[in-house]
Amino acid sequence: MRALPELFHNWFAEKGWSIHPHQQQMLDRADAPALLLIAPTGGGKTLAAFLPTLVDLAAHPHDGLHTLYISPLKALAADIKRNLTTPVTEMGLPIRIEDRTGDTPASRKKRQRADPPHILLTTPESLALLTSYEDAPRMFKGLKRVVVDEIHALAESKRGDQLMLALGRLQSLCPQMHRVGLSATVEDPQAIAHLLARHPDPCSILLADPGPAPDISMLTTREAPPWAGGNAAYSIPAVLAEVRKHKTTLIFHNTRAQAEIFFHNLWLANDDSLPIGIHHGSLDRQQRERVEGAMVRGELRAIVCTGSLDLGIDWGDVDLVIQIGAPKNVKRLVQRIGRANHRYNAPSKALLVPANRFEVVECVAALEAVRAGALDGEPRGPGPRDVLCQHILITAAAGPFDAGDLYREVTTVGAYAQLSRAAFDACLEFCATGGYALRAYDQWQRLQQRPDGLWQLRDPRASQKIRMNIGTIQDTDTLKVRLKRNRGGKPLGEIEEGFAASLTPGDTFLIGGQIVRYEGLRDMTVEVSRNAAKKPKVATFMGTKFATSTQLSARVVEMFQQDGWPQLPAHTADWLAQQRRVSQLPQPGRLLIESFPHDGREQTVIYGFAGRNGQQTLGLLLTKRMDEMGLNPMGFVATDYATLIWGLNRVDTPAPLFELDALQDGLETWLAGNAVMKRTFRASATIAGLIQRNTPSARKSGRQATFSSDILYDTLHKYDPDHLLLDITREEALRGLVDFGRIEEMVNRIEGRIDHLVLTRVSPLAAPMFLEMGRVPVKGTAEEKLLADEAARLMDSAGIADITPQQPGNPRWRMGY
Repeated sequence: MRALPELFHNWFAEKGWSIHPHQQQMLDRADAPALLLIAPTGGGKTLAAFLPTLVDLAAHPHDGLHTLYISPLKALAADIKRNLTTPVTEMGLPIRIEDRTGDTPASRKKRQRADPPHILLTTPESLALLTSYEDAPRMFKGLKRVVVDEIHALAESKRGDQLMLALGRLQSLCPQMHRVGLSATVEDPQAIAHLLARHPDPCSILLADPGPAPDISMLTTREAPPWAGGNAAYSIPAVLAEVRKHKTTLIFHNTRAQAEIFFHNLWLANDDSLPIGIHHGSLDRQQRERVEGAMVRGELRAIVCTGSLDLGIDWGDVDLVIQIGAPKNVKRLVQRIGRANHRYNAPSKALLVPANRFEVVECVAALEAVRAGALDGEPRGPGPRDVLCQHILITAAAGPFDAGDLYREVTTVGAYAQLSRAAFDACLEFCATGGYALRAYDQWQRLQQRPDGLWQLRDPRASQKIRMNIGTIQDTDTLKVRLKRNRGGKPLGEIEEGFAASLTPGDTFLIGGQIVRYEGLRDMTVEVSRNAAKKPKVATFMGTKFATSTQLSARVVEMFQQDGWPQLPAHTADWLAQQRRVSQLPQPGRLLIESFPHDGREQTVIYGFAGRNGQQTLGLLLTKRMDEMGLNPMGFVATDYATLIWGLNRVDTPAPLFELDALQDGLETWLAGNAVMKRTFRASATIAGLIQRNTPSARKSGRQATFSSDILYDTLHKYDPDHLLLDITREEALRGLVDFGRIEEMVNRIEGRIDHLVLTRVSPLAAPMFLEMGRVPVKGTAEEKLLADEAARLMDSAGIADITPQQPGNPRWRMGY
């Protein structure tokens, strides 16, 4: 065991602390090539990661950069700087600590490259930018350690892929560099270790004492949850009562829209005028920083928030977390729970608030999973090639490179370990020429090979454009929102461009917890005035919706098999019991389908539990198949667990609808001419560097970028259908927006085992589907048939007897309900 130096031992003693076992282990194994520490929130992960750095710097003065810390959030980097500065200052260590994010002044960034601090705290995007400069070898010379915080969050996105490619570059510059990963919530430690380590090097895993189990339960409310909806307005009195009983409460929501609406309702009911704030990614940065500052000072009793506060920031006196709406993902729930009682060996306290009746079941299933320590997660596929293309351009911006050396470097990254040389060369060719259909255009002739075999930028000035477009985060196109003033008033935040386009003067909407009135658009800025209306005419902008994880969905179906459901509230248990009497409940390994008439239409409900995106895609594909089979579908609506389709004909034999090959063919046809592909193409083309959102002169608006990407997509689709980016786009669409993999998983899971029940009326489990928003009408033969029937009825009423309806039926013209 490595002894703690006296200076550090005395500092611990003065604090009344003793070093935790996992902190000692990190010190003992500081020379490991890669080390993953999994420790509970509040368990001193930050100190554990930096203790070897501080001890080494105290004993051996070091010129330049010693340790690089990488965080998914700018705010987390700032928080770590604040926490790390304390022991350095109190022990009088000659160590310089600085952060570098998008908010860092340009003058400081320039100085950091010339004179880097001992410890630099940054983000994946800023690191990628640093590796793009010609002087990167000098800046990173002597780098000994890289600490990746909240590595589980980065592992789930392209940001993590880009980060690991950047670490591969750093490892080439600094062969002796050691890697450290930190996390509190990891469902598969070996998978994260594989991601962190330099392939094929091993990665050691340290598991700290998990500490006490969280104190987590479902909030008891006087009023039962509604049948549908996501705002949980019924729970406001009970939530306020909990806020009054605690010092600081974080109230998490799954979308920004839900957070805005809940905050508005909470504020209207806040008769005690408790100090309550709101925090999410679309708010103005200064407003977010004011809320964060007030949280640190303990001035707020509650903060309504989204994923912007998911990660490991120490917010002082938070002693309760409330999750509004089903968590959808157990791992995310555990992460959020950890924000309460951010101390070692102190149980986190959390309450779940289901937004509707079905979410009661999902919340109970999530509670059981947390107690069992069963985290969930979807397996990641191979490294995305659009990110690889950007990495190749970043490498070129830093100077000439050898393709073979870069290929070998890329394949040391776990996600790209199986990348073939042919696939790499295809990405290199795309970066060099744009591909077959685009090689005639100068703007995509970006790389050239020199006589000595090295690759370099064709025009050195292109490096500026490459640096301006680094990153994988594809923000929804947004417009700034400001209070109307002569010269521009107070900034409030941002709203989606599409939402702004739907507004007319006088419309009201929520932002930052206040109702504002839309006055007009000026210089691409939405101008608003404050409005005293009690209820906004327009609810708010849209937000990202999470899909329920496969593992949590399976737990819900398993719960359905129980008798009596003693762990469920009486109203929900009675609802499921009625479903069992009237129809049946979904069973593991089988697909439940219900058919029944309602409101003059034939209804079909498919309980696939494939997640919202998967069920939405299933609705699109099944209605297409039904139309081809003459079943005349008219529309559908989807939730996380089911798809409801309505039409003119009853489905008597559903099995043919679920032939996987036919569904796959239908998906290919649908995708070929669908906006989903163009939207996905635009994102991948931007990441890969084909479309540049930022230029030295100006940033393209969302409409300009869409126009450019649509022209490119149509051109490639027509003249170069095998283009690399079209192949990437298809992969991304299947994996992301349409989530066809969940449908494949469902079809393979049921293996043709379908329980089809023909009922005389709506079943209890199907009833909430009729209250769901987001109905999608289907244009097809049903519309033509209704028109023909209506024409026949009119002719008949006019006395023209030789024209009769094609089929007796309801003559009313109705799309939906």
